[in-house]
Amino acid sequence: VNAFTRRLTVDLINLVDYLMSRGVALQMFNQVDHLGDGMPVLTAPATPTHDLGGARFTSLASPSRGATDTSVWKVEILPGTPATPHSLTREEVFVVLEGAASVRIAGNETHAAAGDAIVVPADADFELANAGAGPLRLLCCLPVGGQARLPDGSTFTPPWAE
Repeated sequence: VNAFTRRLTVDLINLVDYLMSRGVALQMFNQVDHLGDGMPVLTAPATPTHDLGGARFTSLASPSRGATDTSVWKVEILPGTPATPHSLTREEVFVVLEGAASVRIAGNETHAAAGDAIVVPADADFELANAGAGPLRLLCCLPVGGQARLPDGSTFTPPWAE
């Protein structure tokens, strides 16, 4: 710890002591106090919550499970499952957990492997497919309220994000 940090700590302690001596009530809190009596840990479902044949989705955090700002889910895409072209009204982020992905964002094609993050900007045309011989497993995050937009212009909230 350097001299600046020590001095800052002493100053902060003195400020707290001074305020308390003047009758100022200070409230200390941690990062999960805003949850009240809610559980900050949501237990993962034992099985996928949505099965679309070659793609399975497991809702982890969503408004229906208690999240307020971000929906998070796992997705598993089996080999040979065709990509579903769409765009999103909000940025969506995928993290590849296992396997290989073929990705097209706004006409640009690339690949992603385990550990890579795929960031899909809002309103960009997007396709994601399994590029490997085994299952492609990803973790996905989308702000609550984000919707998928199909090529015909229709929008919907993915059920695993509700």
